[in-house]
Amino acid sequence: MKRLKFKKEIKASAQKVYETMLGLNDKKTYESWTAVFNPTSTYEGSWDKGSKILFIGVDENGKKGGMVSEIAEHKPASFVSIRHYGFLDGDTEITSGEQVEKWTGGYENYSFVENNGITTVTVEIDTLDEYLDFFNNTYIKALDILKEISEQ
Repeated sequence: MKRLKFKKEIKASAQKVYETMLGLNDKKTYESWTAVFNPTSTYEGSWDKGSKILFIGVDENGKKGGMVSEIAEHKPASFVSIRHYGFLDGDTEITSGEQVEKWTGGYENYSFVENNGITTVTVEIDTLDEYLDFFNNTYIKALDILKEISEQ
């Protein structure tokens, strides 16, 4: 597994960027920036530390899929760490087996650092080689959308 790192400077407070990124006040803000990964992207669950959260999308055939995850750490407007530990196949959570083992130990971390009204968002994501190009191309676009929404 490789760790990718992306940064974006946003002219907004860390609190606003954090709330927008996680969709805390309006889930649509989360769905807007994550739509580049999947147009139906959403989540079910809680961002509270220790909570289970499902990151969900529907494929071209209308089948639900996504990641089964846990919020490993949550420091409001500062740091959020997500540990992925399974897949969603329709309504079935798959948390063991060869496909899951490939992702074991994988995290997605969001950091927010504000300086003079500008927040630097840093995303670190662990991924498999087969997804490197996808995330390298897509995460930049996603953070551009996050910037646009947060600066409104």
